[in-house]
Amino acid sequence: MKKIKIIVTMLIFVSLFINAEDKKFGSDVTLTDKTEVKAILENPAEYEGKKVLVEGTIVGVCESRGCWIEIAAAEGYEKIRVKVDDGVIVFPMEAKGKQALVEGEVYAVTPATSCSGTCSDHEKKEGDECEHETAKVYQIKGLGAVVKM
Repeated sequence: MKKIKIIVTMLIFVSLFINAEDKKFGSDVTLTDKTEVKAILENPAEYEGKKVLVEGTIVGVCESRGCWIEIAAAEGYEKIRVKVDDGVIVFPMEAKGKQALVEGEVYAVTPATSCSGTCSDHEKKEGDECEHETAKVYQIKGLGAVVKM
């Protein structure tokens, strides 16, 4: 009886191993040196325009089109968004919580409500230009990814 339990346990582990496959999205991942998400977030201007390879847990997936994922830093609660061209790469909702390896280019976006001064308050009328410095948000333009499904 003990041998049967061991064999059944082994079969379960083997089947789990076989079913856990890497799913590829977009282009092949070509970079080998990984960049920490935390390093990009701490000094994003240094990485702007550069191609990077990041690894981490997917903590968010675009619910409407699968057009972005958010990768968490190894430590802390920081995350970076990986945006892909709509319809070219579609991340499934099941990717949330999975490990991913993503290659792409770091770039800055300026959100519509990014004024760091008081003009973002109720005094500003819609369409008025912000006279203060505008905040940037950095994200990665995803080119290719491998997700452990």
